[in-house]
Amino acid sequence: MGVVLGLVAGLGGVLLLLGLTTERRARERRPSRLERLIDRSGVDRVTPLGLLGACAGAGVLAALVALVATAVPIVALIAGLVVGYIPVLLLKRRASRRARQLRGCWPDAVDTLGSAVRAGMSLPEAVIDLSTRGPEPLRPAFARFAAEYRATGSFADALGVLKESLRDPVADRVVVSLGIAREVGGTDLGRVLSTLSEFLREDARTRGEIEARQSWTVNAARVAVAAPWITLLLLCTRPEAVAAYTTPTGTLVLLGSALMTIVAYRVMVGVGRLPDEPRILR
Repeated sequence: MGVVLGLVAGLGGVLLLLGLTTERRARERRPSRLERLIDRSGVDRVTPLGLLGACAGAGVLAALVALVATAVPIVALIAGLVVGYIPVLLLKRRASRRARQLRGCWPDAVDTLGSAVRAGMSLPEAVIDLSTRGPEPLRPAFARFAAEYRATGSFADALGVLKESLRDPVADRVVVSLGIAREVGGTDLGRVLSTLSEFLREDARTRGEIEARQSWTVNAARVAVAAPWITLLLLCTRPEAVAAYTTPTGTLVLLGSALMTIVAYRVMVGVGRLPDEPRILR
């Protein structure tokens, strides 16, 4: 019995030592919402921390200006929060504009690539050819692909550079298709690219129609959200309005109005937002 207990104790000690000294496998970290937003916008050298710093700086500056102009602390706080969100809003608008632009360019680029492949060009030559014959917004990325391929001779590394340059869901699908065709020597690449082009063109047309129909509704809702607060800023230039809003009741009214505005805006954005296509490569 003593031997058995000693073996069990020794085994437990070994397992405990291994658990403390063995390096644990790091879990794959999912990108945050800010990282995905920066990724979709295509802005270089912008980090989530830098974006938050810009929001904080803009918010503090706006709060100080509003406090000097209105002398109402709660109005200054609300103005700081609204203006502090503007950098994120601008980044979202840039991401949406870039997504629409690339969505309209990819069908033509895939058609050009498929034509070059069917004409007998090698796959690397067909991709490099897009740096001069492809759609204008995509040419810089394919030029970087061409430079990387000429420097290293590695098609996989050049595709990695293309993926990092574009950072686009459709680009990920094209990169995967090209990588598989290069490795296994697929003979149906022309047909695959033709099918992909038709799908992308139909998706771009459908999204364009939906966005055009809902754009006037979204813009009207934004005007309806902003108009009362612009009126409030104008009212705060009058001493009697300032005296009313500096009371506890006036502060409570403004806080409740701000909360309802935020909830209404988020509901409006959530209802009208189209789902974003996720990336398959990172």
